[in-house]
Amino acid sequence: MHNGTRLTRRGFGAMMLGTAAACARPVPVTEPAAPAPEVFMEGYGPIADAGYNLPGIPSKYLQGVNRRMSGIYNGEAPPNTIDVDPYAKFLYHVRADGTTTRYPVGVGRAGKSLRGGATIKLKREWPGWTPTQNMLRTEPEVYGPYRAGIPGGLRSPLGARALYLYRGSRDTYYRIHGTNDLGSIGNSGSAGCIRMFNQDVIHLYDQIEVPMQVLIRSPEESLRVDPENYERGVELPPKIIPPEELLGGDALAADRPPRFDDA
Repeated sequence: MHNGTRLTRRGFGAMMLGTAAACARPVPVTEPAAPAPEVFMEGYGPIADAGYNLPGIPSKYLQGVNRRMSGIYNGEAPPNTIDVDPYAKFLYHVRADGTTTRYPVGVGRAGKSLRGGATIKLKREWPGWTPTQNMLRTEPEVYGPYRAGIPGGLRSPLGARALYLYRGSRDTYYRIHGTNDLGSIGNSGSAGCIRMFNQDVIHLYDQIEVPMQVLIRSPEESLRVDPENYERGVELPPKIIPPEELLGGDALAADRPPRFDDA
């Protein structure tokens, strides 16, 4: 080497060991930052109810008018009624003082919506669900696997609450109820029932007494009262959301033992 420097075998080995030691020094590991907790709109956060843990509603489902609002009622239904607009996809709880709470809803596909008037004669918390014979006959691929029914709980398509609609003493088999199918709210997609976010149907359930009259708007009334939102949303294909897709296994593990109702 230059300048008379001589690198011996021992010196070369020592240099290599020193280099290897330097390379083997532990490198500080930066832990990934914990994800920020999701922020929910007021009234749509997680709810612990009757032993069940309902998840919050992500804000992407609550954009624009697709959330609960209160104000002065400008419709045509009398006080102390439920006014449903299946064309604008809203349900109004009309109070005696002229105010209302408006909820977004999902309604029946074309030809499957309830029309005219009915009366809420029964309401239940965490109801079970069984498809009707008409559902099984007309859409066996959708409802056939559930012909034995689904017990009340997180798995039930009726969600956290159901209001049962009658005409006289006859059950119409139409319900106002909660749902796990969040994307159906604001659209047409059910077999005829009126779906609500679980947080909304719990809110409505606590506000009303039975019996209560329900009025379903005609197309003409919807156009008169709310032309801006007439035919809001789209028509969706029939489906039942597997709750594990929405809630996860941990939530379902806390579900209570089966309980069947005659829904």
